[in-house]
Amino acid sequence: MKFLKITSIILALAVFSGCASLPKPEEMKTDIVGYELPELPEAGKAIVYVVRPSSVGSLIRFNVFVDDEEASSEMGFTRGSEYIYFNLMPGSHRILSKAENWAEATVTDNEGGIIFIQQDAEMGLIMARNSIFQLPDYQGKYQVKHLELGTIIKADK
Repeated sequence: MKFLKITSIILALAVFSGCASLPKPEEMKTDIVGYELPELPEAGKAIVYVVRPSSVGSLIRFNVFVDDEEASSEMGFTRGSEYIYFNLMPGSHRILSKAENWAEATVTDNEGGIIFIQQDAEMGLIMARNSIFQLPDYQGKYQVKHLELGTIIKADK
């Protein structure tokens, strides 16, 4: 019981100390003027950037999958303050993120499109939980500019 209390206190401190506020949209847009993303979509495909801007739960991997939960569909993983990217064929896809739970977002991409997805960490029962959602282009580009590259397993689906 004592271990559980100590673990809860440490996790709560990590959650509250890792929160940072974003600049205003105008400031983000100004900051990314002239910034080029590290990768653009391959010919005939779209590209997805998955960002995890918070340092909350940095030791916990948030694995990213496309369309299903099979090991062969894993594209890579992030830890706190990291991003990954991968190319997709145009169309509708499920982007899944695995932590203590599975989180999901459905995206529709066109050839040459760039999609930004954000992973958010939340306190879980045993380890960090996560949620994901699509970001506006300027905010996604801002996050990529200020984060480190995570672990890419496959850059193409």
